[in-house]
This record gives sequence, C-alpha cells and structure tokens, in this order.
Amino acid sequence: MPIPRQALLAAMLMASAMPATAQTTLRLDRADYFEAPGVNWLVFSNINEGLFADAKISGVELIQQGVRTATNGDVRLAATPGQWDPAAAFVRRHVDKATGVIEAVMQYPDFQYTVRAERRGGSVVLSVLLDRPLPAAQVGKAGLNLEFVPSAYFHHSYVADGRPALFPRYPADAMQRTAARNAASGRSDGPGAEPLPFATGRRLLLAPEDPARRVGIATRDGSLALFDGRNQAQNGWFVVRQLLPAGRTGRVLEWTLDAHSMPGWLRPPVIGHSQIGYTPTGAKVATIELDRDDRRALQPRLLKLDDAGRFAPVATALARAWGNYLRYRYVQLDFSTVTAPGTYAIDYGGIRTAPFPIAPGVLQTVWNLTNDVYFPIAMDHVAVNEAYRVWHGDSHRDDARQAPLNHEHIDLYRQGPTTDTPFKPGDHIPGLAVGGWLDAGDFDIRTQTQYQVVRQLVDTWETFGIDRDTVSVDWPARRVEMHLPDGTPDILQQIRHGSLQLLAQHDAVGHAIHGIVEPDVGQYTHLGDAASKTDGLVYDPRLKPYERADDSRGSRSGTPDDRWAFTSKASALDYGSAAALAATFRAWKDRDPVFARRCLDLAVKIWADEHGHAPDLFNHGNTTGGPLEMEEFTAAVELLAATGDQRYADRVQALTPAMLGSFASMATVMAKAIPYMPPSYRSQLEPSARAWAATARAAMRANPFGVPITSGGWAGSGAVLNFGLTAFALNRAFPDLVDAAPVFRALDFLHGHHPASDRSFVSGVGAVSKEVAYGSNRADFSFIPGGVVPGVLLLKPDYPEARDDWPFFWGENEYVVPEGAMYIALANAGTRLARDAAKVTIR
Repeated sequence: MPIPRQALLAAMLMASAMPATAQTTLRLDRADYFEAPGVNWLVFSNINEGLFADAKISGVELIQQGVRTATNGDVRLAATPGQWDPAAAFVRRHVDKATGVIEAVMQYPDFQYTVRAERRGGSVVLSVLLDRPLPAAQVGKAGLNLEFVPSAYFHHSYVADGRPALFPRYPADAMQRTAARNAASGRSDGPGAEPLPFATGRRLLLAPEDPARRVGIATRDGSLALFDGRNQAQNGWFVVRQLLPAGRTGRVLEWTLDAHSMPGWLRPPVIGHSQIGYTPTGAKVATIELDRDDRRALQPRLLKLDDAGRFAPVATALARAWGNYLRYRYVQLDFSTVTAPGTYAIDYGGIRTAPFPIAPGVLQTVWNLTNDVYFPIAMDHVAVNEAYRVWHGDSHRDDARQAPLNHEHIDLYRQGPTTDTPFKPGDHIPGLAVGGWLDAGDFDIRTQTQYQVVRQLVDTWETFGIDRDTVSVDWPARRVEMHLPDGTPDILQQIRHGSLQLLAQHDAVGHAIHGIVEPDVGQYTHLGDAASKTDGLVYDPRLKPYERADDSRGSRSGTPDDRWAFTSKASALDYGSAAALAATFRAWKDRDPVFARRCLDLAVKIWADEHGHAPDLFNHGNTTGGPLEMEEFTAAVELLAATGDQRYADRVQALTPAMLGSFASMATVMAKAIPYMPPSYRSQLEPSARAWAATARAAMRANPFGVPITSGGWAGSGAVLNFGLTAFALNRAFPDLVDAAPVFRALDFLHGHHPASDRSFVSGVGAVSKEVAYGSNRADFSFIPGGVVPGVLLLKPDYPEARDDWPFFWGENEYVVPEGAMYIALANAGTRLARDAAKVTIR
C-alpha cells in the first residue's frame, strides 16, 4: 500500500540518526547460515550452476520476514551485471559455527579472492580478502555488489548519509557512454552505456519505515553507490556496490550489514490447498505451512458459505501434525468426508483462504485456458488475435539463416564443424517459416519441444477424444483468431501446427534440426510482440543495412536480423521427429488423409534411413534430443501404433530391457505399447510398475504433498506433471498394482497445494493463481492465461520459493509449452477418474 506522506517524512527524519537496525544476536548453530527472528543471511549456500551466469541465486543473500530480498552478494566486474556477464567460479566454502564465520573462496581467470562473513552481535561484517593486489586490468571494474529485488522496495524510501529519498518506481537515471562489453554480454555492436548511481554515501538505510524491509549497509572506508539495473534490462535489480581498491592485500573492503530483526517474529501460516476446489468423492487435504518456531496449538477450521453470505464452521476430523520439511513445520487437515456441494474456505488462526467449491466436475474446464489461449499465443509464423487484442503479429517470416560453424549460442544451441546441409553459414534456408511453437518466455523454436508436444497432444486426443473448438486457424492467411470456432477441434489444429515445422525441417535440409533461434542477445532478450523482433524480410547480403528490395526474388532486406537454424545432424532428433509424425498420422488420417499419409511416409523413411547408417551422436545442451535409445524406442512405439508392422514390435522388444532401467521417465511410452505387444511384454513391465507404485507411496513420507519436489535452478512442475501422468498410464495398465491417487496429488499441487505459497501454478486457473509470470509480456508484470509455471524452487539449504511479485525469476515463473500440453492431459485424466469414481459411488 502507498505510504502516508506524513508517516514517510517522519520515518525519513528518524532514519537520518538511526544506528544499526538489527536488535537480536544472530545465531549460526542449527543451519549453515546466520539467523535471527525474521532474518536469514545466506552466505554462498547457493552458487551459479552454469545454465546461465546469473539466475539471481548466488553469493550473499538475505531472507527477511520470510521473503528473499537480496542476492548476488559477491565481487562482480560491472555495476549492474546482466545475465551473461562474467561471474566468478566457486572454489570452496567453509563454515565455522564455533567462531561464527562463513568464508567462500572465488576465482576469476586473473585473480582469486575470499568473501568472509562474520557474526558481530546482530550484524554481519562482510569482507573481501585478497592475497595479491587486484590486477591492473580489474582496477575500476571489480567491486563488491549486493543486489536487492526492486519489487520489495517499490513505494519505499531510503536514506544515504542522512539524505532521505524515494526508490524509483521506474528507471530514469543518468547514463554514461562506455565501450562495448565483451561479446558474452550481448553488447558487442558498438558503444554501450552504464547507469550512474542514484545515491552514494558511507551509510545506506533501505526502507527505514518498514521493519519487514529495513536494511542498513555501512562501509569501513570509502563510499557506497546505489544503482538501478533496470536502466539496462527490465530484469535488473537495485545494486549496492563499492569498487575494490588498487594495490592492497588482506582485508581490502569491509561492510557492516544490518537487517531488522523482530524478536518473537513468526512467518504467517500458508494454507496450501487446491484453488480450483474438490469433487465430492475425492480426497481433500489442506496443508498448513508454519514457521518452525511456531509452536501454537491451533486447529484449522473448514468453513461453508451459507445463503446469507456468512461462513459457518463445518465438522471435520482434527488436524494432525505431519512433521518438518525443509525449514517449515506442517499440519494437515483432511476433510475428505465433507461431500456436500457448496462454497468453502479454510481458516487457521485468523488467516483465511480464498473461496473454493466442492462440486462435481471441478476439473472439467480447468484446462480450457491452456487450450483456448495459451497454445494459440505460443504459435509461431502466424498472427494471433483475440477480439480487440493482438497478441503478436505474423512472426519470423524471414526464417531462417544457416548458423555459423563451430558456434555456441547463449541458449544451449551449438553448430558443429559442418552444416550437414547444402547451405553455407549465413545462407537463407527456404521453407522453414511455417508452424511450430515459441519455446517459452523467449522466441526460439526448439525441435525437441515441438515433437514432445505433438506426441503429448496426440496421446490426449486418442485417450480422451476431446473435441473443443474455440480457435480458428487459417494457415494460408497465416492468421489465428481466438474464441472463434472453425469446425476443427483445436487440439488437432495444434498437432498439425507442430508437425508442419517438423515436416518443413526435413523438406528443407533432409533431417531434423536442433531449432531456430535469435542470433544475438539483443534479439534474444526481446520482449513484446514477436513479429517486431525481425523485419520479416529475408536477409540479402548484397543490400546495404536497412535497405529493402522487391523484385522477382521477392522481398528482401540488408538487415541481418533473421533467426539462425542450428543444423548439425543428431539421430536422436530424427527419431523424436519420426515418433511425432507417426502419431500425427493417427490423429489426422480420418480428417485429412493426404496430410496424414505425408507424415507417416516421412516417419517410415526416417526410421529406415537411421537404421541404414551409424547413428549421428552430436549432442549439446538440451537441444539435440534425449538419450538415443529412448528416442528410438519412442519412435518404434508410435510407428507400431500407426502401422502394426512387426519390425517395430521387434525393436520395442529388443529395447525394453534398457528402457526398464529408466522406467520412471519412460513408463508412459512403455505402457502405450502394451496393446500392440504380446502378453509377455506386459509381464516384463509388471515388476517395474510395482516398484514405481512403492516409490509413489514413499513420496507421501518424503514431503507433505506426496509428489516429487525437485531441486536445482529450474523448479519442478514438469516432474510433478510427469508423476501424475505416469500414475494414470500405469493405473490403466495395472489397476491392481498402481492406484490413481498420485494423479490427484499432482493436480492439487499444481493448483495450490504446495510449499511456499498457495497460488495455482496455472495462470488464470483457480481463485488465486500466478498472475505475474515470465511470458513474453513479463515486462508488464502480467501473465498469459493457461500457462503453467515451473513453480517451487528449492534454494539450498532449506528455502522453498515461489515468488509472485517479480516475473523475471525464470526458474520459478517461465512458461514452457510441454508443460501446457501435459497439463491438458493431466486435467482430462483427473476428470475421467473423478467421473468414474462418482459412478461407482452412485452405484
């Protein structure tokens, strides 16, 4: 809420004379970080994991009153470093709980340093130690940075050496022109610019008026500078920085950090529950997440809304203690016995959830936004319109140029020593400007995504027969109209759109390619309308920059903004494409036999070609397909289902022993083959299905939510979706061994029953959902309806995070297309299981 003017002025005047803000002595005994009530200082508990140089999870970090507000406390080579700017490599870390000291040794190519954090009462004294003087090349560049997330300080004030001011809501600082940074930073085209600090001083006090955000920073020598990184990139943070001095060794820089602590502070409870509600016959469990020091013996209450608009308590069993998980304590309320339809809420100690229904069919329409809105918006090479709103124009009509040889792209693509195509580096490859989905919050076409999504959608079409029609697709006109039926089921149109890109790749170069992606960081970081990222005109090197020509060769330009196609041959990608095309044949054979036959003929040809030579094993990042045998097995299963040909059954059988070793990730594909294989094949799978069921039951003991919760730099909604879909597939194949409960646990998790928050991870679905997320419109702090975000990110050693106020946390908030397809499938699986359970109950 905005701060009243008089209160703000009073806070500023008080702050000018404020001493250190922390009141409670920090402890370093029960965890490997400093803590006091409402304050945690993490010191290199997390380090950059290599996917990108800067995921805003590294170095010295501050969690204040349960919210992580600062990160990247480390020596950096720029005032406002970006995602691809250099960061030091981690060497080692040491925690000395007896003396209250944590040290991390870090290394740049030309110098090594130690960051030392020591407890001093309620303060952390943060130092940089050098064994050798700073190299001359780094003088004026290397400095100690600490970054603060802007959303935590919007509408707040700060004080610099007694001078009060307000944090800027939008960046507008003076800039100084500089030489370009190195190519890795993406600023290689001419001069650049750096922001000047908007505040300086020996002492900074952030948010003096707000105990939940108040932080003091004081330097022993010199001056601190406060920068706004948003001047250079929308995902920039507020950065406190001080340059390292030249010619000195030992303790060359020292800060005193004070974060306001509140004795007796307890994190408010979070009531994890399904934001979409529950079916009368289904399991209903709410999990209350409590501060580990919260020992109050409170009972949650289930409330039902009456006709007068009042909530009244409903009798339930008493809640039970689940135990501890990560840094929190959990209590669970099981209200499965409540079956009366109505509107409900849960109250715990005066904290009340948003309303949710108990009603038949609550799952039936939850996937509609993903189908009707998210998927159309993700379509490339078409213009997408929704009533008065244009989501994006006809994007990437100029696709694509052959990528340079031996080139490693910033986003996990790499071109090998040859093109493996008839084209030379830089040549335009005709025919690729068709079909496909934009990968995620960015704008590349990742082939592995295309074929995964096609297969998932076909499986959904075949299993559930959904025929929803709300979107018109006109491929010749390259136009999509949302909320306008055209007589073709939307899911079939999406299957066709993905397959068109797969077909185009083979037509253009004779094999599947890694994908099509922007050539440089400047275009890669584009936000907004995908159609404005390039000029839509094929690049012609004979033209001058920005020159255009229209003649018998078509419309061309001298602007080299066309995306690059990475084309090194990889057999895994060919098998993956063959699998998707064989599946597409089955979906389309009764509606467009010519198109369907084209897909199947190419799939059969790819299979024959791949078995006619040694496999191409080029591999890089996550853009060259999965493990080769898994991709081949999947292709064999889809071709077997499409043709019934014994040669594919033979290959399924031959590869089955290897697939059983990766059963958790391959179970859905293996189960799909059962109807086309002899009974002995099902018997081979049975022990693994039994073991998977035991693992699923063990998940109930591993965490309070009963699903796999992953760790790492990318959160785990995808793993939860796979868990639910695997349960559904195995329940259908082995109903006596595998129950369907994990399907609903996975859906409840996605809809709000998870750690850290109670928001639904499907934007726009449920009473409260992710409405600030990492889509193409993230700079507007908005969302794309129906998109599924990665969700809960586990920061070491014990902090689950699911931020709702800062969209640029890509590891928590970035939509990716495969999760959308999986969600449509899982929601339909839950709908079918719930309907079947209701029928049994009625009988």
